[in-house]
Amino acid sequence: MLYPLLRPALFTLDAEDAHRLSIAALKAAPLPAFRPDARLRTSIAGIEFPSPLGAAPGYDKDAEVPDALLRLGFGFAEVGTVTPLPQVGNPRPRLFRLVEDRAVINRMGFNNAGAEAMLGRLKARSSRAGVIGVNIGANKDSPDRGADYARLARTFAPLASYLTVNVSSPNTPGLRALQDEAALGALLDAVIDARGGNGPPVFLKLAPDLEPADIDAICRTAIDRHVDALIVSNTTISRPALRSRHAGEVGGLSGAPLRELALQRLRDFRSASGGALPLIGVGGIASAEDAWQRIRAGASLVQLYSALVYEGPGLARRINRGLVNLMDRDGFSSVAEAVGSE
Repeated sequence: MLYPLLRPALFTLDAEDAHRLSIAALKAAPLPAFRPDARLRTSIAGIEFPSPLGAAPGYDKDAEVPDALLRLGFGFAEVGTVTPLPQVGNPRPRLFRLVEDRAVINRMGFNNAGAEAMLGRLKARSSRAGVIGVNIGANKDSPDRGADYARLARTFAPLASYLTVNVSSPNTPGLRALQDEAALGALLDAVIDARGGNGPPVFLKLAPDLEPADIDAICRTAIDRHVDALIVSNTTISRPALRSRHAGEVGGLSGAPLRELALQRLRDFRSASGGALPLIGVGGIASAEDAWQRIRAGASLVQLYSALVYEGPGLARRINRGLVNLMDRDGFSSVAEAVGSE
């Protein structure tokens, strides 16, 4: 309730400084547990999610506050992106609010404290309940990126509810080339082998800036390798009409301007896969109506991050309540019934 009053002061701070302040606040805040309405429970890849709404990676890069995110009302939290070695990322400034567009541009560059630091935090919370995914990536200067992903899969398999292979960030040079069919197949083989036969599900996070042939090839590869879900999508390097003075900044664009592109890509992947792959919708989701539209278009789960900048920490609970109302309005008794129903 206070966030609209606090936001003008927060927006006077550098965006990255404000982000760090929010992490510190979540560490200190005595947040009560949140239990979503039982009708929001849904299952994919053998995991039961209390709600289909998740916190997207990029917010909690080092697994500092995953349990606080669950208490805010998220049904699951995805931490990272983590790389094997600590990485400082790109030079600052590298995170920009586009207030007039309700958007964000980032060129962070997988800045994180490395696998060892995250591993320690996840071990410390391993006795707690909650669905926590780990988003894995490669170090910028790695001589063998496939080996980086395999190493991380092996490291986090015992602790992660699921692993997300991130080959879609635009801020690590050459990373998106791993979405090419041959490279992607080899990478997924390495990750799945490293995860082990009893390891957690493997999800694949993709860019929105793909051609139809790319989408078809990715679906073939993912189905052949028994990938458990596709996350559609990461930030975009395209630039729709924007009003902010930061519109020309280099990096990935997220928030409201990504909504229609991400929705279309979700529909494209739903069509190309014939519904054979569970989908997780991300990009431009800022309300229960946005989340519901993505579910009706084929997403079993949805995630958000940038909307928190503009809507504040009460957003997840509002979306959960709104989803129940929308289910009642449209005559669905479960999230699973609504998936792909448009």
